[in-house]
Amino acid sequence: MRWNRITTATAVSAAVALSLVACGGNSGSGGSGGSGGGGNTAKAEYDAAVKGTYNPSDKKGGTLRMAITENWDSTDPGDTYYGLSWNLVRNYVRPLMVFKSAPGKEGAEVVPDLAEAAGVPSDGAKTWTYKIRKGVKFEDGTEVKAKDVKYAVARSLDKATLPNGPTYFNDFLLDVPKGYSVYKDPTMAGIAKAIETPDDYTIVFHLNKPFSGFDYFAQLPATAPVPQAKDNGAKYKLHPISTGPYKFESNDPNKGLALVRNDQYDPASDPNSGRKALPDKITVAFNVNGADIDNRLQAGDLDVDIAGTGVLAETQAKILANPQLKANADNVPAPRLNFTVFNGEVKPLDNIDCRKAILYAADHEGYQRAYGGPIGGDIATNMMPPLVTGSQKFDDYGFEQDKNGNVDKAKAALAKCGMPQGFSTNIAYRADRPKEKAVAESLQQSLKRVGINLTPKGFPTGDYTKLYAGKPDYAKANSLGLIVYSWGADWPDGFGFMSQIVDSRVIRATGGNTNLGVRIPEVDKMIDQALSETDKAKREQIWVDIDKKVMEQAAVLPGIWAKGLLYRPDTLANVYVSDSQNMYDYAGIGLK
Repeated sequence: MRWNRITTATAVSAAVALSLVACGGNSGSGGSGGSGGGGNTAKAEYDAAVKGTYNPSDKKGGTLRMAITENWDSTDPGDTYYGLSWNLVRNYVRPLMVFKSAPGKEGAEVVPDLAEAAGVPSDGAKTWTYKIRKGVKFEDGTEVKAKDVKYAVARSLDKATLPNGPTYFNDFLLDVPKGYSVYKDPTMAGIAKAIETPDDYTIVFHLNKPFSGFDYFAQLPATAPVPQAKDNGAKYKLHPISTGPYKFESNDPNKGLALVRNDQYDPASDPNSGRKALPDKITVAFNVNGADIDNRLQAGDLDVDIAGTGVLAETQAKILANPQLKANADNVPAPRLNFTVFNGEVKPLDNIDCRKAILYAADHEGYQRAYGGPIGGDIATNMMPPLVTGSQKFDDYGFEQDKNGNVDKAKAALAKCGMPQGFSTNIAYRADRPKEKAVAESLQQSLKRVGINLTPKGFPTGDYTKLYAGKPDYAKANSLGLIVYSWGADWPDGFGFMSQIVDSRVIRATGGNTNLGVRIPEVDKMIDQALSETDKAKREQIWVDIDKKVMEQAAVLPGIWAKGLLYRPDTLANVYVSDSQNMYDYAGIGLK
């Protein structure tokens, strides 16, 4: 998921390992190195929220103040793919299943939310049936029915209107027409074979291939019910209709949002999710300067940097040098890769040796420094992070040996690609993310040594994948040869991490893409092999082989396997990191 597609966990794998394991959305981690969840403490100490719960509390009240340096991708549950958004969305809508709000590995468990129980598979895991809880209400008091879930999933299929969300339902539901739009098919006749609602409280999904991890799909925000009569397409994000403990009081796409308590939410209907709904109100300010966020956190004038990626590099140094500040910090590992994609549609990057020249010339320590040094993550030598189940580390280009790049190898690759003097191209990054700007500048400096001249181009995060870097015709026309990006596992197995960033078949001309340029036919075939492989060890090896193939083709420049230094002010209570969110859990957090 974006880091942000922010990710999730392994605890459920054993329960759903009929034939495949899944993936899905920013969001979670698992395996060794995840958060602990073992000890609770009211004492401020380093990594307290990683090891357990800091200042456990059930106290309700107060306003939880959050901020972010950018605009939101979307508050529409059917049109969002950022981990921070999937974390917060659990407060105002209820999908069929949900990652439990709990510290450590317990937070990696997918539990029933709107559904009464986990999905029941049939037809060799090609059909999945869920029963809806009776009595769950929208914020206007009307009862949620199965048809509302069907409509929610149906609308999410329209990637022209709602381009930001994942494509799992488009890819796996049976006989979904290409370019399907519920706004052109309000009776949903076009997806009659894909989704059935035999009664008011039953919904049945039919797939085009077996998928034993469908409960992962069922926890996607897109399964949160939407009343058809209240849907106004792209404008629905201004006021999604709540089924959770909070509802929207206000939502200005340029300024911020405010959530207040939803009086139609019944905690008795929500026995599994772990939601605590402690604050009376939650506010999120958009477009706040990153340094201001860090300073306000330390001053107690702000409670949470909702991006969950960590403080700025200069703030990191200050915090780590001050024992009192360090005691309020947590260094959180994640199944996340900060990396740069090579756009083969921009010449001369259609030539593998030109791409290899960049891999050899890049300053990998410089990439790491952009994120604050080792505290921000480890130098990545390949794609899949260590927290992804079954991943293997390999270093075919010698990144660890040549941490600052290898000029001789880069020049040899340039000669081989017919560009001995180098070439020029643009590098895209999210302008409201200082760390990505620093990556672009670091690469600009290190590649210049071999004659590769980069011109940094910053774009707003909110439309980065929709209109710019993730829109193929724009990226090609504007020579975005390098695209700085970040990706977290939708859940941490090979499919959950890799599929949405290396499968060329998920690239859409309309934009909103998560694969920003990897087009390798062999990889597409290998993905299909992984999906049909029922042996877990063999399946995991296929994902490793996919990782190796992407690196062999020099399709991406791995940057770092991410960590984030988060700061928790003394204003907070019940703070913990879960192995599904890999940041503070926003469905559990409260105030002193």
